[in-house]
Amino acid sequence: MLIPEAIWLGLLFVLVSLGFADTPGDQATAGAPSGDGLPEDQPQSDATSPQFNACERRQLLALARRVVEAVVRFGELPSLDDPTLPALAAVPRGCFVTLTRRGQLRGCIGNLFPRLPLVQALAENARAAALEDRRFERVTPDELPDLTIEISVLTEPRPLSFTSPNELLAKLRSHQDGVILRRGAQSATFLPQVWAKLPEKITFLNHLAGKAGWSSDAWRQPGIEVQVYQAEAFAEDQGTPA
Repeated sequence: MLIPEAIWLGLLFVLVSLGFADTPGDQATAGAPSGDGLPEDQPQSDATSPQFNACERRQLLALARRVVEAVVRFGELPSLDDPTLPALAAVPRGCFVTLTRRGQLRGCIGNLFPRLPLVQALAENARAAALEDRRFERVTPDELPDLTIEISVLTEPRPLSFTSPNELLAKLRSHQDGVILRRGAQSATFLPQVWAKLPEKITFLNHLAGKAGWSSDAWRQPGIEVQVYQAEAFAEDQGTPA
């Protein structure tokens, strides 16, 4: 799926650090996974194997739409009780909600780590994308008809073990892996969608290191930790896998 330039630039901006990428409700533990992490290199669901069918995707998008409409018009979340939602909606998952208006980024907020059931994380991120993305004014009622909503549901980030920069390059899967670079308390991430604009692995990692505020070759240096995750992304008017 091709990403418009404005949206891609917005993704680069919003993902400069885990602390900003996580939702406001997660600020107490921003940038740190909750619970036990997965063993290094344990296989995960492949991003090319969708977990949600077309009907379930429409349900989740409809929920995000209801939330955005309710918080923009009335200032409060709607009821999240819906027994028809897919079973996976009750499972803790990381997710991002991206709002665009006429092809331009209008808001993008998410959480990388699975702290809340997907239905709650989705609602909170949709609310925050509409009202709390600090790059933009709050979404107004007049804008609602022109908004398009995209959801990215993430697998849990897992450590990627490597002994050299070349091994790291060999293990990374372009167009599939979202990547987190971490050094001490500092970290930065790119969603898998960013590979569409940075398909070459070295360039991808150079830009990601730069967005963390480091030199572009910092990912080659000792002390760097890497985590990877996958995303299932789908948008309104898209019933098939992204």
